[in-house]
Amino acid sequence: MKRNRLTVLSRLVQVSLVFVLAINALSAFAMPTFARQFKHQYGYTPSCHACHKEGGGTPLNLYGQAFKDQGKNTVAFQLISALDSDLDGISNEVEASKKSNPGDAKSTPANKGNWLDLSSLIPKEVQALFPQATAWKPLDAMLTADDIDRAEKLGASLNAADENTIYIPVLDRRPAGTALIFPVDHKGKTFFLIMATDRQLNISQVIPMSTEKLEVELDAELLKSFIGTPLQSVVLNESSRLAASVSLAVKRAGILVYMRLKGA
Repeated sequence: MKRNRLTVLSRLVQVSLVFVLAINALSAFAMPTFARQFKHQYGYTPSCHACHKEGGGTPLNLYGQAFKDQGKNTVAFQLISALDSDLDGISNEVEASKKSNPGDAKSTPANKGNWLDLSSLIPKEVQALFPQATAWKPLDAMLTADDIDRAEKLGASLNAADENTIYIPVLDRRPAGTALIFPVDHKGKTFFLIMATDRQLNISQVIPMSTEKLEVELDAELLKSFIGTPLQSVVLNESSRLAASVSLAVKRAGILVYMRLKGA
């Protein structure tokens, strides 16, 4: 019995150590593709709000959609430079060059706002999951070719489009868990879920974020069924097409977080 307790304790220490390494190594992780390309184009790193309505992983704003529609590459910046995506009367090129947000009408060269501040990078829906957090560490997760191969061995097919932002709440100088916002594709439509974990990387919550495009209501019991599952051990549920779509998205999101933290 004593040996078993020591083994469990050892595993918890290992997980906690991985978490700490992930936070300390934050600057060593590469940025998602858009952020790298944006920095190359304009000379500074944008926040997720440049392309997303509420931060990394949330639905695209009009600037992000325009970038996506034009191919999501360096040429796309030139193709959308003359547009005024946020309809504030200033072109995307001028806004980006002056460090105002081309995806937010409230941010202009004369009044940039706090879109580049760390405090503005955490979506309010994510903050609500960890109300006791005293600090946050957004961790940009990029997938290399080796990562994609590793994910395949873990049962998930990932690609560069799955790059995302992992939000790590900190309490008493220790990581309190993780959160990730990710899309679910179902019958040609996309909605979003938020997944949270505890310190041991077990799923603690899966909640809907934007499901207005769904023709049917999400089954609450389906979302509850993921609670307590280790990130790398999500099992596909094929009881219905919607359940299959949701469980596949949760599995892929879980593998992404697991690999990025375990690989720190």
